[in-house]
Amino acid sequence: MSIRAMGPMAGFRWLMNAINLGRHNPKAVFGAAGLSLLLMLVPSVLTMPLQMGGTPGGGRMVAVLVVSMLLGLLLTPLYGGLMSVIDAAERGRPAKATDVFVPYRTGGGALRMIGFAVGMLVVYAILGVVVVAIAGTGIVHWYMDILAAQAAKTAPTALQQLPAGFGTAMALFTVFWLLLMGVYAVGFGQVALAGRTPMAALKDGFIGSLKNLLPLLMMAIGMCVGVVAVLLALVVLVGIAALLAKLVGMWLLFVLAVPVYIAFVLVLYVVMFGTMYFMWRDICGGSDTSAEAVAAMAA
Repeated sequence: MSIRAMGPMAGFRWLMNAINLGRHNPKAVFGAAGLSLLLMLVPSVLTMPLQMGGTPGGGRMVAVLVVSMLLGLLLTPLYGGLMSVIDAAERGRPAKATDVFVPYRTGGGALRMIGFAVGMLVVYAILGVVVVAIAGTGIVHWYMDILAAQAAKTAPTALQQLPAGFGTAMALFTVFWLLLMGVYAVGFGQVALAGRTPMAALKDGFIGSLKNLLPLLMMAIGMCVGVVAVLLALVVLVGIAALLAKLVGMWLLFVLAVPVYIAFVLVLYVVMFGTMYFMWRDICGGSDTSAEAVAAMAA
């Protein structure tokens, strides 16, 4: 597969295609997304006793972080399973919701996906060190004070005064976020759908992201516009729900809000992975690769 540079409008196309995703096989796509999203809650549920019990402290916070990270890595192949279901639906191949677990089968590539996720954690750590080296260590102390206050369930005093270098750190984080968004989408598509090794996928991710910074920027702008539109819609819905609650009762608000919230989160989840898929397909030529070739490379 060649790594291609797309035009600036490709960023909007990725978003629009992701919004329209699922029309070919909605049962498989949304079913797989629901199973994946449900299992992604496991780390939070299992670490809840650590978060709520005992005396607040740095050791318990580190334990929660380590356990959540390890469980998250073990669940990473579910992302690949979801992208495989999306790929099958878009190519018109048979797919079902439980195919999200295919990566865990022998030869399914689960270890490759976990390896890629570990590689991304290393990249995050390196870029974090770069930010601190440029912006100063004040941002680290400021952030740790906020975490400590949250663990102790007290108001964080650090928010009252921003540390020196805060603006520089935020600017760097924004640039790195834009870059890593492309690295993760392209790289994960390569390791999950094209059978690339973790290191090769990381390399492809960086090359693809650097070649497509402009469409990534346009996509980010489109995402911001979409967020504003969604927030406005939520304000209207909340107003209507509050009026209904006054007229009928709070029970109606609860009955309506829960399924709407679940559907909203599920749609966002599908759009997120759909955007990753279409980004990978355009940049890496996935649309030019036959189903048989992809399966052979992933074996």
